[in-house]
Amino acid sequence: MGSSNIQDLVDRYLVAYNAFDIDGMVSLLSPDVRFENHSGGQLTAATNGIEEFRQLAEQSRSLFSEREQRITNLELGHESAVAAIAYRGKLAKDIPDGPPAGTLLDLQGISEFSFGNGRITKIVDRS
Repeated sequence: MGSSNIQDLVDRYLVAYNAFDIDGMVSLLSPDVRFENHSGGQLTAATNGIEEFRQLAEQSRSLFSEREQRITNLELGHESAVAAIAYRGKLAKDIPDGPPAGTLLDLQGISEFSFGNGRITKIVDRS
């Protein structure tokens, strides 16, 4: 897979993510996609396959009234990409034992993408 195709998939995924377009996100994924979210060195969420990914994305969508992932640096490999991400989101509802609705989250992180057959096969988010 060429680097321009990889960058295009990453860009399209983030556009869909920022627009809360779950169908658009899922359309870029392989059927057996693996997703992992790590926060503070701990695995906080993981899915296997498009349906589990969709369920988690639907849950996440309801937590935020607005959100944006912006790439600050992108390193492309043969079948991979590592994106430094600036994340900003506004909570739509209170998080149990966490911040209240209206809180602005401003985080830095890394998203690691793997690719195969013209689709995203794995996403690992780290913050």
